[in-house]
Amino acid sequence: MSNPPSDAPPLGPEELGFYWENGYVVLPGLIPQDDLDRWLAHLDDIVQERVPRAEGMLVMKDVMVAKGKVVPGSRLEAVAKIQDYENDPVLDTYTTHPKILDAIECIVGRDVQTIHTMLINKPPNVDGRHPLHQDLLYFPFRPADRIVASWTALERVTKENGCLVVVPGSHRGELLAHENPPHIEDLNMGYFGAADIGDQLEQRVHLEMEPGDTVFFHPVLLHGSGRNRTDGFRRAISAHYTSLDVEWVWKQEDFAARNYRIVRGPRSGERWAGARTKDTGAKLDPLDLIKGFGRKG
Repeated sequence: MSNPPSDAPPLGPEELGFYWENGYVVLPGLIPQDDLDRWLAHLDDIVQERVPRAEGMLVMKDVMVAKGKVVPGSRLEAVAKIQDYENDPVLDTYTTHPKILDAIECIVGRDVQTIHTMLINKPPNVDGRHPLHQDLLYFPFRPADRIVASWTALERVTKENGCLVVVPGSHRGELLAHENPPHIEDLNMGYFGAADIGDQLEQRVHLEMEPGDTVFFHPVLLHGSGRNRTDGFRRAISAHYTSLDVEWVWKQEDFAARNYRIVRGPRSGERWAGARTKDTGAKLDPLDLIKGFGRKG
């Protein structure tokens, strides 16, 4: 059943103009505290195994914990993030939250599908950095302008606990090659960084946010996050969306075989059934964009 949009669009001309100029926009206080509390409580229930994990859900340990370099003080301190929570009836209320979908619709149009979900825990006492990167690396859809992320602070995020950083305007560039940065010894799985970014690191802006604040950002925007240097957590919940008029441009791969669900518009509840690369003849292999992982040569 489709989630109807609210009366007032959350993104007016000024906010949309800022988004397209800078590649991101922050909406303060978008999500009520009651929702945040429910998601945080459910995160704890999952980690403490008071509830079963949903089908397809990945509860990912931090790499330093997995290597035995850090002994966590609790089960929660071992967890870096929960990925692919769309089959969880509690966490999925974020993915389908009317306030989130209203904003997504302002950016990509009426018909919307969700393509990725995660809750980032960022515990204390580990490195936990994610170097500057572009999310388009991870997604098989184009054009990039029809893809957008939402990222909501579940608690206060600051420079000290590893808030997001963005490089305004970098979304107008190209998708760059990525790599495992040599200066980070303990990098969580899949936390690639964009290579050869020049002086763009110095242009980054820190997005300190209050609980419920939500940032929407473009998939080519360079962004990342720093270490958590506090004794607490830095938690956020996130999802990625596309319009339905996208094309699949990757070579067909097993790791790309997700089910993409339509969450806004007259086809809400259906699965995306667009053409994939084996039908279109597209040749892009995402591993060719990751230094040390490519198949060329």
